[in-house]
Amino acid sequence: MAVKRELIVPKGDKRYVRRDPKGQFKESDDVGRSLAADRRKKAKTVAKPGQGDKGDRKR
Repeated sequence: MAVKRELIVPKGDKRYVRRDPKGQFKESDDVGRSLAADRRKKAKTVAKPGQGDKGDRKR
């Protein structure tokens, strides 16, 4: 099962991160780039809440 993304705000920019079972960062995406990628391409998969990078969300 995929772990939910969480929003962190370090000093420079906002980022979506996923953590491994130990609590260390497993994956990190810049929020601006993530949202821009969502606008550029339509996904074929419907994603659950917290999994926005895995597919589209129902509106």
